[in-house]
Amino acid sequence: MTNSKAFEGKVVLVVGGSRGIGAAVSRRFAGLGAAVAIGHRTAGAADAIIAEIAASGGQAKSFAGDTSKPGEAETIVRGAYEAFGRLDVLVNTAGIGPYLPLARIDEAHYRSIFDTNVLGTILLTQAAAPLLPSPGGRIVHFASRLACNPIPTSSVYSASKAAVITLVHGFARELGPKGITVNAVAPGVIETDMTTTIIAERGEQIRAMTPLGRIGQPEDIAGIVAFLASDDAGWITGRTILADGGVN
Repeated sequence: MTNSKAFEGKVVLVVGGSRGIGAAVSRRFAGLGAAVAIGHRTAGAADAIIAEIAASGGQAKSFAGDTSKPGEAETIVRGAYEAFGRLDVLVNTAGIGPYLPLARIDEAHYRSIFDTNVLGTILLTQAAAPLLPSPGGRIVHFASRLACNPIPTSSVYSASKAAVITLVHGFARELGPKGITVNAVAPGVIETDMTTTIIAERGEQIRAMTPLGRIGQPEDIAGIVAFLASDDAGWITGRTILADGGVN
C-alpha cells in the first residue's frame, strides 16, 4: 500500500494490541489514518501505546476484557463500536502459548490455551461480524508456524493454532456472501518480550535457518496485517499467510 492514509475514516479493533506484535499492528494502523481500538486483558496495559499514538496525532482508546469469556469478548467489540460509531476491521492478536511435555499436559493446561486461542477466536468473530460493513469488513486472526510444524512440548499450543486456521477457512465461507473477508497470519519466531528466552537460547540457529539471515520483527507482521485489512486484499479470504522468513 502506498497511500499513507489508506485507513482514514475507518476504525480498527486490535485485540491484544498493547504489546509485542499487537502493539506494532496498532501503531501501523494509526499511522495509516485509522482510529484504533485496543483490546487487552489487563486494565492500564494499553496506556503507553495510546499515549504514543496520540503524540503522533492519532486516535486510540482501550477496552479491557478477557476474550475467552463470552460476555467480555462482546463487551470489547461492542465498546469499540459504540466509542467510535463504527467498526471496519477486527484484528485478533491475543493468544497464550505455554509449552508442556506430553507427560505434564493436564486439563487446566489444555483449557487455558484452547479457551483463549480457539474459543476467543470464535467469540470475537461472532461479536464483530454483525457490526462490520457489508461488503468491505475485514477480520484477521493469528495462527502460528507451529500449527504446521510443531516442536516438542508445543503440542497443545500448536493444535490450538491449527484450529484457528480451520476456523478462518470456515468463517470465510460463511461471511463471504456478506463481502467480509476472514484471514490469518502465521508468524514464525518474532522478536518480542515473549520470545526473549527463545532467541537467547536459539537465536543463532534460527538466523541460520532463515534465508534472510535475521530474526523477524513485529513490524514485519504488522505490514502483512495491514495489507490483509486493505482494499487491495479484497480477493483474499479463508487463507493463512505463513510469515516465517522462509525458515527451512
